[in-house]
Amino acid sequence: METAQTVPEWKTTAAAIWAMMEETDRQIKETSRGLQEAKKLVEETSRQVKETGQYLEESDRQMKESGKRLDKQLGKLGNRFGEMVEYMIVPNLVEKFHDLGFEVEKTHRDVVIASKTHNIFTEIDVFLENGDKVIIVEIKTKPRIGDIDEHIERMEKVRKDADFHHDKRKYRGAIAGVVFGESEKTYALKKGFYVIEPSGETFNIIEPKGSYHPHEW
Repeated sequence: METAQTVPEWKTTAAAIWAMMEETDRQIKETSRGLQEAKKLVEETSRQVKETGQYLEESDRQMKESGKRLDKQLGKLGNRFGEMVEYMIVPNLVEKFHDLGFEVEKTHRDVVIASKTHNIFTEIDVFLENGDKVIIVEIKTKPRIGDIDEHIERMEKVRKDADFHHDKRKYRGAIAGVVFGESEKTYALKKGFYVIEPSGETFNIIEPKGSYHPHEW
């Protein structure tokens, strides 16, 4: 009677080792494929980030150029508004303030105060005066809160200069603008300034009234 041959133990161990090596090789290949795919993903992500960075740089450049063009246009608009003040608004200011009870006897443009002795330096766009009062007009394309605060400082300098020259007249201020925001307009009136703004082919002067009143320096 024949008996089944027994497989040597070394062969069984070798087969197990071989199978383990094949499995390890398979896992290494899968890991390698995973790493290659991850590398491709990283490269693709890097490319997209680079393209996004270039796009952002280009967008930033275009925004800066647009900002420069806008500033240039606003500057031109401000210059044109200055010309309007000289040829149309200043003469009409006399009549407009007359309606408000202020008799203008003299008008001056681009007045510069430069007193080294008293350390007072400022510029005035429009200077309206008579024997009792003076109105100092500041002109801006689009007045902002900071512009109004600067005009307050200007009024204080003008008052100080007037005192040194024994000028006892009362000084009032006005802000003129092509575009006036509601908050800026309210702030200017609250500070006691006249507000001058376009209205059709002419302009209006809004006088501080009610809880507000013209401030005098």
